[in-house]
Amino acid sequence: MASSILLVGLVAVCLAFVSSVQPAEIPLQDFCVADSKNSASGNGFACKNPKTVTADDFFFIGLHIAGNTSNPAGSKVTPVSVVQLPGLNTLGISMVRLDIAPWGVNPLHTHPRATEVLTLLEGSLEVGFVTSGPENWLVRKVLKKGDIFVFPVGLVHYQRNVGYGNAVAIAALSSENPGVIKVGNAVFGSKPDIPHDVLVKSFQVDQTIITRMQAKF
Repeated sequence: MASSILLVGLVAVCLAFVSSVQPAEIPLQDFCVADSKNSASGNGFACKNPKTVTADDFFFIGLHIAGNTSNPAGSKVTPVSVVQLPGLNTLGISMVRLDIAPWGVNPLHTHPRATEVLTLLEGSLEVGFVTSGPENWLVRKVLKKGDIFVFPVGLVHYQRNVGYGNAVAIAALSSENPGVIKVGNAVFGSKPDIPHDVLVKSFQVDQTIITRMQAKF
């Protein structure tokens, strides 16, 4: 299982790299390992002194470990971005492992800085994304083991397990720091709260429903 995840993951990363790197984005150095001693500044992280770089800066272990799906959504995302793997800094790629329990969901979300290429390793997944307005078409597909699906950058999307066993997927993203905006958390769990009258008019529901939703997040 571990070797299968590694092989498919490498293929997915290569696809994301080819799709994301344009001539104007080619780095001017071999690498720029993120310096954990300095906070992010500008559009990325400061580079670690190349003389102090080690192999561990380019190494991550744990993608073979199943995620804990005992939560209300029934899913777990294990990210491998520049935060977990400093050597990804400026390289424009990252990965995630996705575990979803039977009929669990990776809730509606978007990656503001990356296109996502997902490869299903085990189980069955219904995947979908919504196009930008005014049409807001839902593009939806059920994936089987070995299938690949692309989520365009910035569009709201989801994954749902429609099988009777656990689903496992590996996804590559075309940014070392793709970001994730969970729709429910952003709308109903913002700090401070979005004003009730804004949400009431946006969703055309009673204020008691808004209050109940905000309590959940």
